[in-house]
This record gives sequence, C-alpha cells and structure tokens, in this order.
Amino acid sequence: MLHFSCDLCGKELQAETDQRYIVKMEVFAARDPRELTDDDLEHDSLDDLSEVLQQIEDGEESENLTPTFKQIRYDLCCDCHKKFLRDPLHKESFKFDFSEN
Repeated sequence: MLHFSCDLCGKELQAETDQRYIVKMEVFAARDPRELTDDDLEHDSLDDLSEVLQQIEDGEESENLTPTFKQIRYDLCCDCHKKFLRDPLHKESFKFDFSEN
C-alpha cells in the first residue's frame, strides 16, 4: 500500500479518504535566440567541446555542466493546495509591515 504525506505541512494522507493534489513544475534556463554573426561562424567549437570533455574526464566542475532543466513534483493536502494556488511563489512571506514611526 502506498503512503503519502503533504510535502508542505507533513500531514499524512490516506489514499482512501484524503484528497491529494499533485503539483508538477519544470524549471529551465530561458534562451532567447540571437542572430548569428561572422565571428560565430569562424569560431572553432570543436576546441570548446574538447575542453568540456576534458573537464568531465578530470572530474572538474564547470558552469557549463550545471543542469539547465529540472522537473519537480509535490504532493499537497487540500489546505496546502488552496494556499499554493493563492500564492504559488510564496510572495506573501516576503512582505514586511513596518510601523509608521
């Protein structure tokens, strides 16, 4: 038997009785197409590829090797589902109420 819990509040969810919501997100780098220039066409990209392959073989970390795509999935209870739909980016927690001193 599968057991589920809310990924936000931790509440145990019973498959037979509790309503469960699934939130799926995809996060990826935005890439705007740019115009090719003569410099782009003259650049030898085989050297770049060779350098990246060498870094992989050497076990070195590289900015170019960080994942640009990630899929995320959350199980939510009914209450957390409502909260998520009201404020999906959790912006409300970043608001400050300063006194008028």
